[in-house]
Order: sequence, then C-alpha cells, then structure tokens
Amino acid sequence: MLVHPQFDPIAIQIGPLGIHWYGLMYLLGFALFFLLGLYRCRQTWRGVTRTDLEDLLFYGMVGVIVGGRLGFVLFYQPEFYLTHPLNIFYVWEGGMSAHGGFIGVICAILLFSWLKKLSPLTVGDFVAPLVPLGFFFGRMGNFINGELWGRVADQSLPWAMIFPQAGDEVPRHPSQLYEAGIEGLLLFAVVWIYSLKPRPKGAVSGMFFLVYGLGRFIVEFFREPDSYLGLQALSLSRGQWLCVPMILAGIAFLAYAYRQKKVND
Repeated sequence: MLVHPQFDPIAIQIGPLGIHWYGLMYLLGFALFFLLGLYRCRQTWRGVTRTDLEDLLFYGMVGVIVGGRLGFVLFYQPEFYLTHPLNIFYVWEGGMSAHGGFIGVICAILLFSWLKKLSPLTVGDFVAPLVPLGFFFGRMGNFINGELWGRVADQSLPWAMIFPQAGDEVPRHPSQLYEAGIEGLLLFAVVWIYSLKPRPKGAVSGMFFLVYGLGRFIVEFFREPDSYLGLQALSLSRGQWLCVPMILAGIAFLAYAYRQKKVND
C-alpha cells in the first residue's frame, strides 16, 4: 500500500524567505499560459495580438488570485472569515477555490474586452485552451502539500494511498492526481484539439465549461468533502453543486454558438 511521501512544502529556502511548491506551480501555470498563447497569437484569425496576450496574462493573474481567494472565502468558509476578516489576506495559509478563480478570470476577460473593444467571446475562446495546464500544476501542488485528499478507498486498489495529514491510517483515493489528470491534461487535450480550427464564436468557451464541469463533478465522488461542509443536498458536495451552473453554461454557450452560426450561414 502506498503512503504519501509528505514532501517539504518549501521548495527553495533563501535565508528567511521560503518559496513554496504551491507558488511555483502557479508560476508554471502562468508561464505555460504565456508560451502557448504566443503560439496562438501567430494565428491572426484568432483576433488576439501578442500585446493583447501580455495584458491578458496580467489581468488573468489578478483574476485567478483575487477570484480564487474570494471564492474560497464566500463559497466554503464565509462564517469564519466574517469573524476573522483579516485572515482573508493570509493567502500563504492556503484556501483557493477553482470556481472562484473562474469567476475572477471571467471578470478579467470582461474588463479586458471592454477596454480593448474586443468581443468577450473571442477573448474567452482564445484563453480557454491556455487554462487547463494551470489546473494540472495547481492539483500537483495540492498533492505535494498532502491536502484535499480523497475518500476512503478499497484496500485492494493498487494506487490507494495513506495520507498521514488526514489523521488516520486508512487508504484513500489520491484524488488530487485524478483532478490533475481530468481537469488538467484531459481538459487541455479536448479543448486544445477542438480549438485547432475556427469554431463558431463562443463554442470553445462552451466546450471548456462543459468538459471541466463534468470532469470535476465526477472526480468529486472520489474526493473527501471538506470537514466543515460535508455532503449537501442529494448527497452531493459543495464542489459538485458549483459545477452544475458550469455544465449548464457550457451547454448554453455551445447551443448559442452553433445557432448563431446557422443564422449567419
């Protein structure tokens, strides 16, 4: 049976300054966003220039960090942060929400599009394939930290893993790796390949929302619910309920995109 290696969360120590693996994972995600974006900028039909990409990276970083943090505060522990408002700024203690990050990025895209006088759907379609690898590295950061572990697994499962951080010695699903694979690598492959040729405006964004929402919804069945939330209505987790509007949004975006294409044709 496997046991989590309990990595040192600090990757590099320079005097009193410690650089955490989780922070490095974010930097890798942003770096790949930019590098892959450079490739897509060369395809002029996408409607986004290199200068736009550089600005998008800045807006996106702010959106991910601010939205991810506020999403965690509002979606998962509002009562705690209402009584400890200063702790909202203690980002080094952990606590980021992927769904909050989505909202932050959407706000960033809307602001960017308004300032640049571009269609938000055009910008969203450009950005969507650049995001999943950031999820991959983020979930790897969760695994390195030994956090967000999975539900109890059958001992016969070859990759079942004991997470000492959970405070017990029972084998669990390494759900962080499941999420890295599905929300990261699989989502990247699907959306990147789908976006290789021109699609109706908004379709790539719709595909992103649909595949992420479905993938995260499924993986949540293997992830241990947050202890302070537990399972909610219909025995679904908070994360699963937050995925429902994403799935519906994905279907709506795709339906709108192909309907508009048909009308235009």
